[in-house]
Amino acid sequence: MDVHGRTDAAVLAPLYVDPAGDLHAVFTKRRDDLRRHAGEISFPGGRQDPGETLLETALREAHEEIGLPPEAVDVLGALEPTPTLVTNYAIYPFVGLIEPGFEWVIGETEVAEVLELRIGDLRAAYGERRLVRKGIPFRTPTYEVGGHLIWGATGRVLQDLLGRLP
Repeated sequence: MDVHGRTDAAVLAPLYVDPAGDLHAVFTKRRDDLRRHAGEISFPGGRQDPGETLLETALREAHEEIGLPPEAVDVLGALEPTPTLVTNYAIYPFVGLIEPGFEWVIGETEVAEVLELRIGDLRAAYGERRLVRKGIPFRTPTYEVGGHLIWGATGRVLQDLLGRLP
């Protein structure tokens, strides 16, 4: 599938089931001093490098950002691609199942922290807000869990993911 955007990027939505049977999704909180998407909550991911597939991009970026080795991910499939409205990225999301209890290795040049959020908490936190970014107003799905606000492209990817989970 194709989506509008000048720059192709891919993200990985890592999921795991904890010992109690609860499904969790793994996100990153981006550093506040970054030029693009500073301080935002996102799935691990980034721009596609020449010669790699979008899936390879998602797996490489997850390894660089949170230390998740590609071989530790059971790729389940892809979600609907989504654009970023202000920065003009075309984001291709992939979903992967991982083992619980992974010890994250944070890529400190981009990531401030790793968030492991229960799918049940994310579902309960759904809302929709009107936001303004760089002078552009837009409505976006939002999820606020533990003081962390997920919105924009990540909110749209998460909305698609939640719609596909039982």
